[in-house]
Amino acid sequence: MSLPAEKPQAPPVADASMALLAPMHDIECAVDFIIGTGRLKVRDCLRLERQSIVALEQSGGADLELRVHGVPLAVGEVVIMDDVTALRLTRITTPAGMDL
Repeated sequence: MSLPAEKPQAPPVADASMALLAPMHDIECAVDFIIGTGRLKVRDCLRLERQSIVALEQSGGADLELRVHGVPLAVGEVVIMDDVTALRLTRITTPAGMDL
């Protein structure tokens, strides 16, 4: 018989940080899932039409990037649950300029 796994306890610093942010918990944030990026010259943009194919810098099957208000925060893989498309986070990233 195996016992249910216990949830890891958050360190006290994390609890204090969460308490400080409590007034902001209900603020909505813009979230973007970035499939890929690329570059086009203006002449190529002007030639775009329905069924055009635009090459991306990322390879097929690469993780998608999660950005909150334009700031990269995580990467993950696409999952389909019922009729909903979602992102399963595989790695949390540190925003540029932050030491965590």
